[in-house]
Amino acid sequence: MTAVDAVVRPQRSSRRRAGRIGIRDGRFALLYLSPALIVFGVFTIGPALFVLYISLFDWNLLNSSLSTFTGLHNYRALGSSADFWHSIVASVYFVGCVVAGSTVFGLGIALLLSSRGLVRRVVRLAVLTPYFTPLVATSIVWVWIFNPQYGLLDSLLRMLHLPMVGWLQSTTWAMPAVIFYTLWHDLGFTVIIFLAGLATVSTDLREAARVDGARYRHEIRDVVLPQLTQTIVFVIVITTIDSLQAFTQIYTMTQGGPLQATTTTGFLLYQESFVFFHTGFGAAIAVVLFAVIALFTLLQLRVSRSRSQ
Repeated sequence: MTAVDAVVRPQRSSRRRAGRIGIRDGRFALLYLSPALIVFGVFTIGPALFVLYISLFDWNLLNSSLSTFTGLHNYRALGSSADFWHSIVASVYFVGCVVAGSTVFGLGIALLLSSRGLVRRVVRLAVLTPYFTPLVATSIVWVWIFNPQYGLLDSLLRMLHLPMVGWLQSTTWAMPAVIFYTLWHDLGFTVIIFLAGLATVSTDLREAARVDGARYRHEIRDVVLPQLTQTIVFVIVITTIDSLQAFTQIYTMTQGGPLQATTTTGFLLYQESFVFFHTGFGAAIAVVLFAVIALFTLLQLRVSRSRSQ
């Protein structure tokens, strides 16, 4: 055996041994993960594939044996559906306002609450508490707040001798009312995320900026925000996904009205599937909504990576 063989053979045997160990560890890892993977497959992947399957049929929700295969007919019907395009416009309006408001106000409140103190802790508790309250219960409370006869908001308008607004009965004000409630309820989540992000911002850089005479707004713009890029992208992505799927507050407060003013794509999905029993058409809406969410998420992540490089 040559000197080369004496060196190469132990290396090969060690690589084979490491490969066998890696395979064994992979099998153990798969064994430990299998319960979670089974649950994920049964309750997430399986229903998603079934929705895709239903979207290709004129599906009979009460008796599936009466369903007929229609191919891409439901998807073609989406393109010519005025209700669907109206829901797209309503969703863009709702999502844009909620995402912008949650990001801007969440970051602003997080900056205000980042310092310590008893007053700040009380304010922090007041901001975070709504997020942990049930959507249905708080939606009902806000329905009464927006009530045109007994509601708090219109009572304040009467006291100020201003014209009253039929908030949830107005095609103009119904969506802003739902957006305002959504911001009030969900703002605590974005505040938590931004507070966590601010905890990772380098205090040395902020102090150096102050020593150099930078004003507070310059410190935030040039030092804090660049370090919060990943946090901001995360907030935008999560808030967008959550807003596109908004249903509970719309169902409780407006039922999609008045005159479909608050019928977003997610709510239209519910109406078509479980009110009008156009299950295949509703499944097609669900597939399109999933595709939009997936594409938006991938786009945001790509933008985030390009900025961080």
